Amino acid sequence: MRTTLDLPEKLLEEAMKLTHTTTKTAVIIKALEEIVRKSKISEIKRYKGKIDLDIDLDELRDRR
Repeated sequence: MRTTLDLPEKLLEEAMKLTHTTTKTAVIIKALEEIVRKSKISEIKRYKGKIDLDIDLDELRDRR
């Protein structure tokens, strides 16, 4: 999908250096993926302590 954006050039260049990407498209895609990933992690963290899992880690790791 083509979109026209007015982005701060210095910010875009810094993001490209930090992420080692060579194109503006790649750095924007990487940023969008990171936003989605962080959002999903935040949603999962809401369940911390609310779900009782009866899991034996030793059994899962084949320790006896």
